[in-house]
Amino acid sequence: MAAGWAFPADWPLAEVDEVCAAMLEDADPGDALVRLGRARAEAGAGLSETLLDLAALHAVLTDASHIVSPDVDALPSRMVRMTALGWADVVTKQAGECAAEDPLTGLATAAYLRTRLGEVYRETPVAPLEYALVMLRLDVHRASGWSRVVAMTLVSEALRTVFDGGETLASLGPCVAAVLVRRDELLARRVSNLRVLAADRLADDPNVRPVGPAKVWVEQLPDTHAQARALLTSLGR
Repeated sequence: MAAGWAFPADWPLAEVDEVCAAMLEDADPGDALVRLGRARAEAGAGLSETLLDLAALHAVLTDASHIVSPDVDALPSRMVRMTALGWADVVTKQAGECAAEDPLTGLATAAYLRTRLGEVYRETPVAPLEYALVMLRLDVHRASGWSRVVAMTLVSEALRTVFDGGETLASLGPCVAAVLVRRDELLARRVSNLRVLAADRLADDPNVRPVGPAKVWVEQLPDTHAQARALLTSLGR
């Protein structure tokens, strides 16, 4: 965490275990690194962050005294190449499939929400005062892959039920959703309704019992669109 990979929720991946196993067994890590690169891209990590994480691992394996400031330039070129290839595979595919809606949850993509925020900030100079983000995050650290998908599908239904007045509902990550709303006297009640309805939806399905309760809160928008874009990136992790 001090040297890289600052989001612990990203750690419990089979791809991480495969890379570590290959390194410990002195086996060829090439294929495992490709898969790790893909997994990091799917989690929203940029290439520089992905390679910094890899440099932290390399520092541990070579000279742990440098772990606090790992050097990406010290990475073997093949490690960089294989990881970057996996990362680029996903990014290229995402660029070619930039639909505005997630097919499973029916929520808009994070890219669409960023575009919508840009419109809001151009529309009014007091966007942070007039608008807010209602956030929903699931605790999925004990849930397997399919349980996570089912849980997000269920809570997305709750989101659409509570916010049915034309608000922008978007998925920011595998377990995070956001709603761009106008601030009004009903906002607190709607947030409370979402919290209750999401809990009911999750409790009704035995397939999502490993999933913890949904955390629901209101996030204030920052002063500028650039800051809002950075906020979305951090909230989606």
